[in-house]
Amino acid sequence: MVQVDIQDLEYSYSQEAIVLNGINISIRKPQLVSIIGPNGVGKSTLIHCIDRILQPTKGTVLVDEKPVTEYGAKELAKVVGYVPYAATDTFPMTVVDTILMGRNPHRKWKSLHDDMVVVEEAMELMDIKPLAMRNFNELSAGQHQRVMLARGLAQEPQILLLDEPTANLDIRHQMEVTRLLKTLSVRKGVMVVMISHDLNLAAKYSDNIIMLSKGKVFAVGTPEEIITAENIREVYGVESEVIQSEGRPFMIIKDPSFENCGCEGEIEASVHCEDACSSTSVPEISKEVSDGQ
Repeated sequence: MVQVDIQDLEYSYSQEAIVLNGINISIRKPQLVSIIGPNGVGKSTLIHCIDRILQPTKGTVLVDEKPVTEYGAKELAKVVGYVPYAATDTFPMTVVDTILMGRNPHRKWKSLHDDMVVVEEAMELMDIKPLAMRNFNELSAGQHQRVMLARGLAQEPQILLLDEPTANLDIRHQMEVTRLLKTLSVRKGVMVVMISHDLNLAAKYSDNIIMLSKGKVFAVGTPEEIITAENIREVYGVESEVIQSEGRPFMIIKDPSFENCGCEGEIEASVHCEDACSSTSVPEISKEVSDGQ
């Protein structure tokens, strides 16, 4: 059974810049786990310690009861896959060749046909088959993201780590990608650990959520246990209302500027209510502007 154990983990850039401190987490069995928390609390650093991109200052990371430091590079790549927040290189190669790079840990002599079957399936799942022969560096940010996700799927790891996999995606692809990651955990037995800033997507599809705050684990549990108004206030510093939607918690942010103002939600959230409500009418976009004239 695939598992990850993080014991007394600390990571720091210096004595003054401690990013993670006293992290103890155990993830058992295939499931979808979301890591949430404000910017700068160590979410990316945590998954980089799991896949050995970063070496912890203190503590141990075990994958299947074996320290990650004892894995060979190719051996670890067969077990742990990583999809970054954004491509760090603009590859001068086609989409299909970029995805084929995910097969490197499994490549054997004369195995190209089998590898291409996996690549084709990954492109189908990510809805990018029409892009197969396009140059990777000519794609949009959203297309880049789906290609990198396909490359991660083609790697066929037991544990898939993803840094904001829905970043740069439109609403439909955000939902489809997150649903696909959930399906991977259920049908193919993959442990999926993803960083997310979309608390509602995380709540809708995750089995468990890890909430970080100030470099430490604030809470770990089911979406119902983690996505609460109290936790969101404590960690994010904002007021919210959490309701039930399709059997899962759904968060609605409250803007104190609109309380008891009488504007009935007609003013844009970017405008302070005390200023906006002094206006006698809600401004309209002129026909000339809306028509692009």
